[in-house]
Amino acid sequence: MSLRWTDVQDIAIELSETHGDVDPHYVNFVDLRNWVMSLDDFDDDPNRCGEKILEAIQMAWIEELD
Repeated sequence: MSLRWTDVQDIAIELSETHGDVDPHYVNFVDLRNWVMSLDDFDDDPNRCGEKILEAIQMAWIEELD
């Protein structure tokens, strides 16, 4: 399965597993973008990412912790 920017929930799950020691409330978007692109299953154009997508990923990650 390859992840794309629009797979917000799946990305959030992967991030919570790979960065479990990080509080997503305090992650800056530069780090978040880099972490998403470094996920093993991620395969999408880096230029297709914008602030709204990163916000959605961050919010899904926060919800994943609850």
